[in-house]
Amino acid sequence: MPHIRVMLDYFHPWPNAAGLYVSRARAWFAEAGLDVELVVQDPGRGDTLEYLARGEVDFGIFPPNRLLERRARHRQPLIAVAAVNHRGLEAIQTTASTGITRPRDLTGRRIAFNPTPRGRAMVRHLVAADGGDPDTVITVDAGSRELTVDDIEAGEADATFGNYWSWDALRGDLPEDRRVTWPVDEIGAPRYHSYLLGTSERLLAERPSLVRDFLAVTARGYTAAAREPDRTLELLERVIPYFPRPLIARSLALVAPTWTAEDGRWGVIDTDRMGPYAHWLAENGALADDGDWDRSFTNSLLDVTA
Repeated sequence: MPHIRVMLDYFHPWPNAAGLYVSRARAWFAEAGLDVELVVQDPGRGDTLEYLARGEVDFGIFPPNRLLERRARHRQPLIAVAAVNHRGLEAIQTTASTGITRPRDLTGRRIAFNPTPRGRAMVRHLVAADGGDPDTVITVDAGSRELTVDDIEAGEADATFGNYWSWDALRGDLPEDRRVTWPVDEIGAPRYHSYLLGTSERLLAERPSLVRDFLAVTARGYTAAAREPDRTLELLERVIPYFPRPLIARSLALVAPTWTAEDGRWGVIDTDRMGPYAHWLAENGALADDGDWDRSFTNSLLDVTA
């Protein structure tokens, strides 16, 4: 039974990985002859794609922009083999006390986020799309930290960008009626998959049947996780033990619908998302070259009839 290491998308598990945990807990991976280990990254050693490039994990979950950049700039032979999310999970968040009622109100205000080229481009795009002046937005460098609504209320910033509306944006003690959360795909962001599942081109070439089996069981797990939320929540509480049950339950309910495309299929990477998103990244200086976007992924290992 081959030992398969799969790296998740964040510093700790959260409900977006539920399908993998379900498949492992119900022994579906084992039945397919796969011994699956789920791991998280040590930020001091790089992100999931760094681990994949070094051959320290076999599969990993990562944002598409990072994959495109590594292929364009570093020529790393990494490839996406399935989509995990069919929506952008990021949001702009603020509170009622700031007086910000729409993205253009961020003109002249302080917004906290990780100011990567892609992050800067997205904030500028969202403000401009609503008729605001992106040149006057004041950046608060939050680094890897995700500020909560409580931090906004405490005056650390007037708004945040990058918090997930299905996870980070749910945290904090501020009452719901005083929170303002705008998913980016509802306020003018380009369409994109928040997370893809990928591997190395070497593993794909040498062991395609292993990749195919892994994807088939993973799809089964995500389908079950969405259909049986109570059972999934019980499992998630064991692997995310330091977060409140209501937070995990609400996050699961919000993120589960993003796991499948409009036709109900899991995993299929959408060309109509990947191409325009790659072009947007390149046009906005967040990607060195978008010429390789159509070779950065494949749907050939998926059972697209499922």
